[in-house]
Amino acid sequence: MIMDIKLSSKKILDKDFKTGIRGYSQDEVDQFLDEIISDYENFEKVLVKKQEEIQLLKQELEQAVSNRRGYESPTTVAPTATGATNYDILKRIANLEKHVFGDKLYD
Repeated sequence: MIMDIKLSSKKILDKDFKTGIRGYSQDEVDQFLDEIISDYENFEKVLVKKQEEIQLLKQELEQAVSNRRGYESPTTVAPTATGATNYDILKRIANLEKHVFGDKLYD
């Protein structure tokens, strides 16, 4: 995202105003500009931090998408093996139940 920011804290700090006979109080202008500079510096820090967070989130998203693709391919390769595996698991569970509970389970 390109932002149209014309001022930076350095430009504000280096700005000189011409003084006139009935001009503004130079101390008040300096104090106000100091506040503006402080805000600009804070905004710059926040922008940098947010851009770093965006990059990190983009990397995490790319990693998650690539991991998801890795998980999808084995299930599509051998769907018939899954049915046989489920049957074997159910058979083992039935044998375990019979061993643990004995004939009480089927009475």
